[in-house]
Amino acid sequence: MNEPKKILVGEDSSVIINLTKNVLAFENYKMTAARNGQQVLDLLGKEDFDLILMDISMPVLDGIACTKAIRNLPDEKKSSLPIIAISGNILNMTHDEFRKAGFDDFIQKPLDYDQVLATVKKFLS
Repeated sequence: MNEPKKILVGEDSSVIINLTKNVLAFENYKMTAARNGQQVLDLLGKEDFDLILMDISMPVLDGIACTKAIRNLPDEKKSSLPIIAISGNILNMTHDEFRKAGFDDFIQKPLDYDQVLATVKKFLS
């Protein structure tokens, strides 16, 4: 049997972390949570992931700054990981602006978990 795909979730809300973990487990994805962008970078330095779900508004290091840091990593495998923004989009960014910031896709909060799974599958299948 194939190893489960590993998803790193950068999100500071415990509720969203728990819901996302439960939804991803249905599809046999293994999820690791980070509560801020610095933790995302720290975890990425220690292990490999297949995809990142990244909240935009997080403490310490926000999702946009974290994504830019990932895109500048010397490790090509890690710097090219699919990164999906999850946000209430209070900045009113367009899909094009998310792409220019280094994201591969964007999911609007409140999260529709069918859309979350469909978007994750699009990048991992």
